[in-house]
Amino acid sequence: MRCSAGWLGKRNGKEIEMKQFLSFIRKEFYHIFRDRRTMLILLGMPIVQILLFGFAITTEVKEVQVAVFDPSRDVATQQIVESFRESPYFRLVEELDDVESIHTIFKYGKINLVIVFGENFAENLLHTGEASVQLITDGTEPNQASTITAYASNILADYAASLAEQGSLPYQIVPEIQMLYNPQSESAYNFVPGVMGLILMLICAMMTSIAIVREKETGTMEVLLASPMKPIYIILAKAVPYFVLSILNLVTILLLAVFVLHVPVAGSLVSLLFVSLVFIFLALSLGLLISTLIDTQMAAILASGMGLMMPTMLLSGLIFPIASMPIALQWISLIVPARWYIEAVRKIMIQGVGMEFALKELGVLLLMTAVLLVVSLKKFKIRL
Repeated sequence: MRCSAGWLGKRNGKEIEMKQFLSFIRKEFYHIFRDRRTMLILLGMPIVQILLFGFAITTEVKEVQVAVFDPSRDVATQQIVESFRESPYFRLVEELDDVESIHTIFKYGKINLVIVFGENFAENLLHTGEASVQLITDGTEPNQASTITAYASNILADYAASLAEQGSLPYQIVPEIQMLYNPQSESAYNFVPGVMGLILMLICAMMTSIAIVREKETGTMEVLLASPMKPIYIILAKAVPYFVLSILNLVTILLLAVFVLHVPVAGSLVSLLFVSLVFIFLALSLGLLISTLIDTQMAAILASGMGLMMPTMLLSGLIFPIASMPIALQWISLIVPARWYIEAVRKIMIQGVGMEFALKELGVLLLMTAVLLVVSLKKFKIRL
């Protein structure tokens, strides 16, 4: 009887422990379900990540904007142009009347590829089996430029092969490839502008938001707001050190780019610095906005890291071409500040164009800065 009683007591004790354990599990589930931010991170973030990485990460190029300069205007060139029209990778948008306009359309960023046919193209091809054609593309993004010229060369090779099947001559069209602004296809020409946008965004936005949230989390923000100094000056005092550090980072990156990576500043240094200062102000305003929406440093790190780093790396054109992404992601990329900054830096620093060719990018950055600054100041609570 004593053994039975002891066994029953142990069994009841284990049942009680199991019930307590299950109660604690239910409590943790309730705690997680009540926290919407945790649920968003646990369930929403994986969905966002798989969609972004699945659709944004691609080495293909689509919707390549093509212009044609065709002094021959014969049957062969028209057939080749029609082959480009039918290709899903290219879109013929302009026919040029003179060679001088080629550099101009590249400066405005309207065209990705220009096809220049030689004179008497069809006659030379039929009589000698060879004809000259030139493929000119923007070399500031060397990987994308190489892919574009490879696709275009395949179309030319297919056309030459179709002619060879009809005649006795071994027709050959070997294009002369020219990469503007980066003839050596140096990857640093694409890498440096992107890294500038990424570093400035993270330093300004993430560090500013964490610094302000730290004051709120530790309770010292209330003391600061109770001081005679106006709240706007307190906010500026928190932002100025990161503004200075960002300028130092900018100067360091430029020095390393020029003297170590041998990437020249082909355009105006003053224009480059002005655009960079606007972008720094924008990132500081974004960090201030993040600090008004969250109350803990961990949340600030997650919001800044996941919310800024991933879009900057995937949707700004830093690594992957935006034109190859789905339309929905292309529209979303329009609100990514780093996209406009990187495009402006590539134009000024790599292509060497004047500020007038980057006015659209500068205007978007100024508009974003104004909107973020106004919204941040409106939402900033002067009483905790």
